[in-house]
Amino acid sequence: MSTHDHRAPRVSRDNGHTLSRPLDGKVVVVTGGTGSLGKVLVRRLLGGEMGRPRKIRVFSRDEAKQHDMRLHYKNRVAATDEIVYRNFSELLEFVIGDVRDYHAVASAIRTADVVFNAAALKQVPTCEYHPFEAVQTNIAGPENIVRAIRENHLPVETVVGVSTDKACKPVNVMGMTKAIQERVFITANLTCSDTRFVCVRYGNVLASRGSVIPLFHDQIRSGGPVTITTEDMTRFLLSLDQAVDTIFAAVRDAQRGETYIPRVPSARVVDVARALIGDRPIRTVVTGIRPGEKVDEILISDEEAHRTVDRGRFYAIQSILPELRRDEPLAGLTGEYSSGTEPMSYEELRALLEEQRLMLDDDVAAEHGELLR
Repeated sequence: MSTHDHRAPRVSRDNGHTLSRPLDGKVVVVTGGTGSLGKVLVRRLLGGEMGRPRKIRVFSRDEAKQHDMRLHYKNRVAATDEIVYRNFSELLEFVIGDVRDYHAVASAIRTADVVFNAAALKQVPTCEYHPFEAVQTNIAGPENIVRAIRENHLPVETVVGVSTDKACKPVNVMGMTKAIQERVFITANLTCSDTRFVCVRYGNVLASRGSVIPLFHDQIRSGGPVTITTEDMTRFLLSLDQAVDTIFAAVRDAQRGETYIPRVPSARVVDVARALIGDRPIRTVVTGIRPGEKVDEILISDEEAHRTVDRGRFYAIQSILPELRRDEPLAGLTGEYSSGTEPMSYEELRALLEEQRLMLDDDVAAEHGELLR
């Protein structure tokens, strides 16, 4: 089996210190907790698979989204198979604030045990036209978290920084700022000795707000055309739940300074369009690559491959800083881990879209509902 095979064995790694319920009794803060990822992360935290936190604090600057999210949970009075709504009022807390504001951040994480930094400006064109706005959210925001912990000697146990494949060999502002975010968090392990800082890095999230699948759905429903930037473009694909799986794996097993990478499939974007269009009389138009876009995305670069270790369903990139590295068998990557290396066949892609209920005839709104508004 290739080291890039997205069908890598689904095993969990137990290195002796892994806890099955590491968040039991913890105060957890999710910055950007009202975004697409933040909502799924909160839902999974409430589900209890990582243990029952003492408090889940949603920190974001959008009061309307917080209001909607609060009502969503308050109106769900019965527990489902996957979500624990009971005792919502004592578990879930909403705090208005901006990750750019040091004082707001320091206040929000003052009693935290674990911090998930999901706050970000993530749209590539937006960041290209407003680069300093991206710097303030994606770089100054993480630095505020580190500074608050360091200067106030906060007893935060773990900080997980959420990154993107665009941070690897970045060519756009969003990727550049996320790459710096990774280094801000990783280096913080040297100055905040009681806190473990780790990162996760993954590719395009299926059906998340602003991603290609909702765009294609809208274009097809409008009668077309479906716009393709280039017929050669490939992207990694994973679900929001797989993104959260990566975050939880990092909480359980990541060593200080490591960046966790999911082993997920990739696909040609033109095949995504073809699968969604089906036999409808919809034409496609090639528009050319937008500012800051790559043909292929990379999750692990050539430079990082030689310090990457195998963690079953995940790769872990060890820190570039020698002070934070450990002796561990390497993953055996001979080059970069790129979306263009082994994209899925059309048949595999169509099966994935059907499994995730993302075909045009599926009720995406019902499936993802409150999570993607």
